[in-house]
Amino acid sequence: MLKQSLLIAAATAGLFHLAPTNALAQATPAAQAAAAAPAPTPNDYADGKAWLCRPGRNDACTVDLTTTVIAADGKLTRETWTPDPNASIDCFYVYPTVSTDPNPNSDMNADPAELNVVRQQFARFGSKCRPYAPLYRQVTLAGLRRSMAGGGRAVLDRGLGYDDVRDAWRYYLEHDNQGRGVVVVGHSQGSYVLAELLRQEIDGKPVQARLVSAILLGTTIAVPKDKDVGGAFKNIPICRAASRTGCVIVYASFRSTLAPPANTLFGKVDDPNMVAACTNPAALGGNGSGELRAYLDKVGRTITSTAGPKPWVVPEQPIDTPWVSVPGLLTARCATNEHATYLEVIVHGNPADPRIDEITGDVGGATPLANWGLHLIDVNLAMGNLVDLVGQQARAYAAKKR
Repeated sequence: MLKQSLLIAAATAGLFHLAPTNALAQATPAAQAAAAAPAPTPNDYADGKAWLCRPGRNDACTVDLTTTVIAADGKLTRETWTPDPNASIDCFYVYPTVSTDPNPNSDMNADPAELNVVRQQFARFGSKCRPYAPLYRQVTLAGLRRSMAGGGRAVLDRGLGYDDVRDAWRYYLEHDNQGRGVVVVGHSQGSYVLAELLRQEIDGKPVQARLVSAILLGTTIAVPKDKDVGGAFKNIPICRAASRTGCVIVYASFRSTLAPPANTLFGKVDDPNMVAACTNPAALGGNGSGELRAYLDKVGRTITSTAGPKPWVVPEQPIDTPWVSVPGLLTARCATNEHATYLEVIVHGNPADPRIDEITGDVGGATPLANWGLHLIDVNLAMGNLVDLVGQQARAYAAKKR
């Protein structure tokens, strides 16, 4: 089951990367026929059921995020987590490809897959911002497999899924935002949808002033060489300091022992005048290395897999929280090889470290495949860093408004 999930995710990532601007013209006859069909009925985002998360509800974001912190000497401590109902900013989240629905596009019912990915990637942001996470009719895992089998390419930054997110965003702005700052958060398919939303609805428009930051993970965002703005977005720069707002945080993670190969699915830009942006959430201000504050699922669950891991410590100790954290074990830096620019994840274990048995061949249960890296845990690897950055940016945004 794990191998199948990983292969699906690898295929998913490849289809993301390969989808061209004129993909509709290159699509299969079935896809062209679908595009010519009558437009589906828009979702009603005034209906609370169309949202996975909204402030003040008991919903997908209301989950147990208690964590066991495992020190290098094997000592276990407990870390609690509390949402902030009075957070000064909002977060708007679009989840990656996880739907197990059989049709090419998902329905609007929250299945275990959607609930799990919110738990993995978004709920913890509620300590720094009010959470908004719309359901949307995304391209499903089945839809991606069908596109691959037919020789076509999935278009993930437009179509039904994009229209849904755009409608949810517009509803949020009109009815919920009230002039507040907002962070948009996405991963994989969600990042592609949000990147297009930024281009169409935010970049260069008055609402850009409310953008605290855009966290677009597991994707490739192009920028001109030696510049931070002017590629994918005309007016929205790459973040280079926690005190900077209105900017983009982006990376795709790979192990230091398995750097991107020639057929990498992330971090490669075909335009010779452009490069893939990389922002290291552990050292945002430069090219240096920093410690990743990972939050990993105790039983090895990722956004698409449920395989159980080895013990987290040897000799094994019981862990009764849903999450584990391993301070000092992982660091990261933005790196470039002849194929790509990426977030290089380094494991600092040694035979004396009781945690090494769990991460010798993988990190948190996600066995890396060379051309897509640690895609399934892009967000988990730096969750603590990202949440802290949102808090710092919220303070900088408030100071700027004053």
